[in-house]
Amino acid sequence: MYDTESEKVVGHFFETLSSGDLEAVRLLFHPDAVWQVQNEGIPGAGVHRGRDNIIEFLAPIRGLFKPGDPKITVTSVASKGGLVIAEARGHGTLADGRIYDNRYAWALEVKDGLIMALREYMDSLYIARLFNMV
Repeated sequence: MYDTESEKVVGHFFETLSSGDLEAVRLLFHPDAVWQVQNEGIPGAGVHRGRDNIIEFLAPIRGLFKPGDPKITVTSVASKGGLVIAEARGHGTLADGRIYDNRYAWALEVKDGLIMALREYMDSLYIARLFNMV
């Protein structure tokens, strides 16, 4: 599925993210990377700058799930240069036993083999319903 070097970096990122090893995830980001959750009003929304802050943001999000979840399955990918667009499903089990199954689109910018920027889009209504926000 991954043809270009940038696509391979992104594929490795999602495999590592799905493993739950946040220290390994940290190493895949440029020190000045930016992760932006494009949806508003949901857990984790906003801009997270710097790879250390990205990991600080991810840790409690992953803590909502049973250990080892969620998993991200990439279903399609397209790229031009360092910009990689991926469609994916996030699936797993929440710590309280409920099933999680969300749709995502990701825009990732790869520079020098590291992720420089990541923009995350998801079904925010699904999240709001899941966490009784609506």
